[in-house]
Amino acid sequence: MDICLIVRALAVGFAVWTSSSIGAQSPGSSESAKKPLILVHYMPWYSARPTSPNWGWHWTMNVFDPEKQQHGRRSIASHYYPLIGPYDSGDPSILEYHLLLMKLAGIDGVIADWYGLSDHFSYPVEHRNTAALFQAAGRLGLKYAVCYEDHTIPKLVDAGKLPATDRVKHARAEIDWLRKNWFTSLGYLRVTNRPLFLSFGFDGLTDPEWEAVFAGEADTPVYLSEHRRRSVAAGAFDWPVPKDFPGSLDRYYKALADWPLSMPVAFPRFHDIYAEAKVQPSWGNIPDDDGRNWTTTLSRALKSGAPMVQITTWNDWGEGTGIEPTEEFGYRDLEAVQRLRTELVDAQFHFNPEDLRLAHRLLQLRRESGAQPQHTVALDKIAQMLATGALPEARAALQQLEVGGR
Repeated sequence: MDICLIVRALAVGFAVWTSSSIGAQSPGSSESAKKPLILVHYMPWYSARPTSPNWGWHWTMNVFDPEKQQHGRRSIASHYYPLIGPYDSGDPSILEYHLLLMKLAGIDGVIADWYGLSDHFSYPVEHRNTAALFQAAGRLGLKYAVCYEDHTIPKLVDAGKLPATDRVKHARAEIDWLRKNWFTSLGYLRVTNRPLFLSFGFDGLTDPEWEAVFAGEADTPVYLSEHRRRSVAAGAFDWPVPKDFPGSLDRYYKALADWPLSMPVAFPRFHDIYAEAKVQPSWGNIPDDDGRNWTTTLSRALKSGAPMVQITTWNDWGEGTGIEPTEEFGYRDLEAVQRLRTELVDAQFHFNPEDLRLAHRLLQLRRESGAQPQHTVALDKIAQMLATGALPEARAALQQLEVGGR
């Protein structure tokens, strides 16, 4: 199929939303504006002892040593500290804790940062963790999708693991694997009955290469590129640009009116650790401003009329953009999601700030009980209660186990 025909088909496909699709209305309609999906970008790249043999680069950046503690905190590559301490992304109890928090906060799904299938750097670990994340998300009733880091392709070329002439072939093979394994999953996020697929940045494939990736494919995913709409993309998702804030955000909102599909971004702050870790110069800083930046960007995204909003991020500790509970901010950012979802998306949403603490209580019980079969069965049931909204029953079961463990 000619690439121009593909692009025109994408535009036609998004002009009208079917009843089984996101929004169920045209992207600019009042109904769509009321009910956008709230998604969050997730980093599955953390390795931590004792789940893994060693502390991974994203906790250490070859400078910090989590084995050393000061004032009760491990030394990690972040200006902020997880409320539960540094963790391993392959730990099932951590995935459960994260996903239940999302559910209780009013987040509909997760977009995983995916580095593909190649055996290079820590890509295999990240792929395995992403698979575990998606499996858990499906079990707990959240949607999921992939954001492909295509800058992995030139890295493979530089490492001598991929011929430069096979860049497009490699990307096609990666997407073909997704098509056969994840795109058809019940929980995978679909738009107009087609799987959603994002690519991050512009350091990987060029626009003509992405055109070649999708050329001739009858079952192409719904493709969103970052910041600007690539020639073959249905639209674009946005991302914070610290040295051009809020200018870059304003330009994105101006441009999205001309696209069939858009995914605005919301974020609490940007405060990276790269300069201190001697990785590279800092990308810049977007201040937290006592939570005002977070509520402003999230409100703007939810009011934009776009059918999907992406929160950046759940847990990028290196760049300081996470909304996962921290020692510095507690549950503040998730409580804001609850409040704004109720005000701007779904007046029937009924979870409250106290409900968020239930996921942490469940995690604590899992950590205390170990892998004892009788406890595991009971805790699994509580997880499903939380996932399905049976909170009174979950509270009673948690209290019973907490009292019984004393």
